[in-house]
Amino acid sequence: MLAASSIGLSRFLETETPAVSLALDPLNVDALIGEISGDLSDTNNPPDLKALLVKAAGGVRSDVADARLYSLMGEIKYRQGEKVEAYELFDQARKLSKTEIHALQRSIGREIETGDLSEAVGQIDTLLRRWPDQFSVVAESMPTILSDAGGYQAVLAALRAEAPWRATLFADLGRTTEGVDAANRLLLDLTGSSAPPTSGELSAVISGDIRQKKYERAYRLFLFSLSDRERTLGGYIFNGTFEPVPSGKPFDWQIRNQPGLEVTFATSQNAVEGEGGATVRFLNTPVKDSALQQYVALPPGSYKISLIASARSLKLPKDLFWSIRCIDPAAEIARFNIPEGTYNRLNLSQDFSVGQAACPLQLLTLQTAAIAESWRFRYVGTLVMHKLTIERLPS
Repeated sequence: MLAASSIGLSRFLETETPAVSLALDPLNVDALIGEISGDLSDTNNPPDLKALLVKAAGGVRSDVADARLYSLMGEIKYRQGEKVEAYELFDQARKLSKTEIHALQRSIGREIETGDLSEAVGQIDTLLRRWPDQFSVVAESMPTILSDAGGYQAVLAALRAEAPWRATLFADLGRTTEGVDAANRLLLDLTGSSAPPTSGELSAVISGDIRQKKYERAYRLFLFSLSDRERTLGGYIFNGTFEPVPSGKPFDWQIRNQPGLEVTFATSQNAVEGEGGATVRFLNTPVKDSALQQYVALPPGSYKISLIASARSLKLPKDLFWSIRCIDPAAEIARFNIPEGTYNRLNLSQDFSVGQAACPLQLLTLQTAAIAESWRFRYVGTLVMHKLTIERLPS
């Protein structure tokens, strides 16, 4: 009875206090692994590697089939500078368990170091299928792998096989110029395959292009990604009639619902009283920042922005306006105010120009002029925007 109680208590304590757990049950392998791992991870106190190796070897004598023990012994040998023996132990761990996490990580590092990048990709796929939260461990190596012909083809094959880490890879590659270049190439090679790019993957790469200031390529990729149905919504403003088919891409509408307002899109067939478009309902609270936005790519020239809108009891304590801002360098090009009150299909327009100075990308936003969320400035009423267009004027 006492022995059984000690084993049960040891199991209870093995995660939080592995040393105590081992004192209660010296054969508790999980507690042993926890204690050795904790000592190896302790950055304040350098571990006694020889003593830890003895403990791990003792654990192996108790459980010869536990891959984690071989992996720990490999890590100890690695830190002792005995890399040949270390990798033999990592290989043994992976024979016992193909998904042993630490052995996989070290093996991936070895394959990248020796230039066997195709093999590295296979191990990365194994790692991320079992441990999807470990992408950060291999993220920095992906641009290097993708710059190698064999590595690139191995990654492409994994993506065509719909590896579950596809979306994470595309999102991560946008962090660097080298990475986003590879991401664009991958997207093109996936197009027409049995696993074509998803809308989310396209959005991630377009956003990455914008972050890396590859503005023209970002817009070309957006145009290239449009379906036949989406092409009918094209123009300087995409989907200027606010059809309820958002793609999530940066050159499409981004809806930014806030506590003080609601934004909905509807076709004329589905809208109340047949009035389609974007409906913005203000909920009698302060409203700060933007409600709608999309990137646009306007070449230098003269333009007119036009809006057909209806409103019901619209009260705007601070201005509500469409703003067109140059992204790089940051500067407002035009501001187009929306009036208060009640009106039906009011036609509004304003001329503006994009100068010859570099401004390859602009951001179109619907926003308020409120700086702080003061309850003295509460927005009330409903605005329905039926159609928003930008047209180029004759020079």
